[in-house]
Amino acid sequence: MMTVKPVKALNDNYIWVYVQGSDAVVVDPGEAAPILTYLQAHDLHLLTILLTHDHDDHTAGVAKVLDVYPEATVIGPQETERFNTKTVAPGDSFTLFDQEVSVFLTAGHTSGHISYFTNDMLFCGDALFSAGCGRVFTGDYQAQYDALETFNKLPDNTRVFAGHEYTETNLKFAQSLEEYPEAVDKALQEVSLLSSQAIPTLPSTIGQEKQINVFLRAETLDEFKALRDERDNF
Repeated sequence: MMTVKPVKALNDNYIWVYVQGSDAVVVDPGEAAPILTYLQAHDLHLLTILLTHDHDDHTAGVAKVLDVYPEATVIGPQETERFNTKTVAPGDSFTLFDQEVSVFLTAGHTSGHISYFTNDMLFCGDALFSAGCGRVFTGDYQAQYDALETFNKLPDNTRVFAGHEYTETNLKFAQSLEEYPEAVDKALQEVSLLSSQAIPTLPSTIGQEKQINVFLRAETLDEFKALRDERDNF
């Protein structure tokens, strides 16, 4: 049986642990201690680390994790090459747990940001959040808009494993807009209850995001850019 579990790290990061039997794949270990504790507590063998992009809060734990699991492979984009055992590019695919993993370019937050899609699961780093998306640090709003279009084409039942717990703030931002999706109010009630109990609001689904994510619902590049600029100053 395959499962995916969140491990909280830093202030609001999630390190995702994809498990089959006693084997594990770890996504974006921004901090070593919590993921090492989790792996050891559950007697898991680390096979692979997946990296989505080159920001410290997603990569800073890699070296220490490899000290403990030196045989683990590291798969990532060109921008994380210094960590990688295997560098992948958009359009590539590879196999994990006998399942094909597809690599998508989801740039904008960084120039080489990628996401991984497998078995109706999306590991998207900072390219997509529940009710939000990452800041466009590159200034390339077209790239980020294209990434959102990629996500929009995925099946509605795709589970979204994003890199940060920003859902409540993102929904409050949506409520601050003059017009916002009807589903936001109910979603915020549910998310606020989860957050008050320190329960993760992730994973979401693409179907849910199509209802509540104002960035994913933006119909033009200009609309997306205006929303992103407002969110940056929220």
